[in-house]
Amino acid sequence: MAFRAARKRPVRLATAIVAAVPAVALVAACSSPGGAAAARTQSAPPAASSHAAPTPNSAGESSPARTAAPSSSRAAPPASAPPASAPAPAQAAAASGSRLVTFVSKVTQTIWVAASPDPNHPMTATGWVLPAGQSVTITVPDKWNGRFWGRTGCAFTNGVGRCQTGDCGGRFQCTGYGAIPATLAEYDMNAWDGLDFYDVSMVDGANLPMYINITAGQTRDKISRTGCGPAGCTTSVDCPSTLQVKAGGVAVACESACAKLGGDQYCCRGAWAPRSQCDPTKWPVDYAAVFKKAEPYAYSYVDDDATSVYTCKGRCNYQITFGITPPG
Repeated sequence: MAFRAARKRPVRLATAIVAAVPAVALVAACSSPGGAAAARTQSAPPAASSHAAPTPNSAGESSPARTAAPSSSRAAPPASAPPASAPAPAQAAAASGSRLVTFVSKVTQTIWVAASPDPNHPMTATGWVLPAGQSVTITVPDKWNGRFWGRTGCAFTNGVGRCQTGDCGGRFQCTGYGAIPATLAEYDMNAWDGLDFYDVSMVDGANLPMYINITAGQTRDKISRTGCGPAGCTTSVDCPSTLQVKAGGVAVACESACAKLGGDQYCCRGAWAPRSQCDPTKWPVDYAAVFKKAEPYAYSYVDDDATSVYTCKGRCNYQITFGITPPG
């Protein structure tokens, strides 16, 4: 069934306030194609803790357009790791203003991390294997603009295969945006006045719990190392059956109402496009609340800017954790 995917508002960085001013409702950046750098795998450290939305292309990957066709296939063969990509040392981040981004797994399954390519700031790889309980650190060039996400249920042979969620057109090394739904970490680095803009987005749905921490920079991190913020902590999405994406009869992801059900109201189009009308509490069912409950700091629908966009001043490094806040 064809659908129109959600869209986030255009970038308006001029409205941003410098990082020294706390807790401002910023209008987001990000969501342009981007690349990623090489990696090294190690034991995981202790738990850590825009936007024109993508739409799937003919290969089932999302792209920064307003209309789309659905992914043709979501199921995949049983997970198996592809050959490791050839990494460049993460220490290369010390040169040319590059950054370090560390992916940490707090889940029990293998994740195949992916990145969208940024042709203006290319990196040497756009796919990595993240084993359960491990971490992978990559270098990211300054001014990189793109997204990271985790793929699940993947099987690759010589770099070609398929994933149950977040698939990149059947390739281990991504050449575009991935298939939705997937939880996204979106970045626009050094975008304005020395600020990075970043967010976690579930506008098109979610496949993994995720939170972002600052590990270097001049800005105080508003999210704790265990994935908690002022409005709450990180939990798994309690996905209603209407939005579930299944593989082999098992729910593997949760699609957004716009992507799954369509319609101008769920997608904030037409008469529902103004911010005053793009209000999930006015929807037939407030499906955005499902995602906001799980990750209160993340985008849950197209206009969820006020509680979802974060900034970091200086040459900031980051940790992206796949996992929920530990109990207790």
